[in-house]
Amino acid sequence: MAASISKTLTRNIRLSPTTTSTPSIHRFFTTSTASASALSAIDDPTLPQPQQQGKQGRGIWSKMFLFLPGAITFGLGTWQIVRRQDKIKTLDYRRERLTMEPVEFNVIASGENSTTLEFRRVVCRGAFDEKKSIFVGPRSRSISGITENGYYLITPLVPISGSLNSIQSPVLVNRGWVPRSWRDKALESSQDLGEDKNIPNSASLSDENRSFWRFWSKKPQTAEDPAPSDTPVEVVGVIRGSENPSIFVPGNDPTSGQWFFVDVPAIANASGLQQNAVYIEDINENVSPINPYPVPKDASTLIRSSVMPQDHLNYTFTWYSLSAAVTYMAYKRLKPRKVRR
Repeated sequence: MAASISKTLTRNIRLSPTTTSTPSIHRFFTTSTASASALSAIDDPTLPQPQQQGKQGRGIWSKMFLFLPGAITFGLGTWQIVRRQDKIKTLDYRRERLTMEPVEFNVIASGENSTTLEFRRVVCRGAFDEKKSIFVGPRSRSISGITENGYYLITPLVPISGSLNSIQSPVLVNRGWVPRSWRDKALESSQDLGEDKNIPNSASLSDENRSFWRFWSKKPQTAEDPAPSDTPVEVVGVIRGSENPSIFVPGNDPTSGQWFFVDVPAIANASGLQQNAVYIEDINENVSPINPYPVPKDASTLIRSSVMPQDHLNYTFTWYSLSAAVTYMAYKRLKPRKVRR
């Protein structure tokens, strides 16, 4: 019995490698080999793989983005150098024009326009039309270390009839800086003048009702605007153009008499002059100590700017320093770190 069982087991073991177990073992080794090949392909850094290609693309753009602030600040520093050269040329042009001898306004006004004559010193003779004066401001002025607010007084200079040396056409003259009290007095006088206009008119109407007044009076009395003064005035000034205000300066309001910056065509229109009227800034240094106002502009202020060439040079150094700093930070960020063993 035992011998028959032993023979049966021996025969089954001999038949199993060729009949039953071979396909299973073959499938096992085939699957294992494929899995090992796939794992080796994933672990091999030399083979191109989809995920690694996407990461490499994103890595290039991220590296370029890190260097973008450095490129922008470098460009701003270079732009400041260009601006500095332009400012030097502009100030040299103004300085050269201001050193020329003043010429008669009538001689050059007919041949050139105001844009080509800007910063040219001229001599004008005429009479100020005080009733059409305009105050532009407020503008501050430092007097003995004390800052005081005031305004620029702009008055039309009109021709004098019968005078050969007088100007041929009206011009706008910036007579200089005046304190705030000047503007307040001008507003009060204009209000008083308006009230005085109404008083004589009402009185004349009441008097005309009387027969005695109608008999002796040929026409009713009415108040008229005072004519421009015929006192001759000589103005030595510089031809200028309109101001370019910043975005923080409010707009002018001619209807209410609020002028915050010099707009030559608008001021000329409000003064009853032609819009192409010439605008002159008085730079006469002969100021009377008895009547110091208005204070004319100093000629040296005309060759100054809110941003001088030295300021542009400082801005250039600042932008280049920022460019170097952010570029160095980007380089340190991308530099591979050494692994300590």
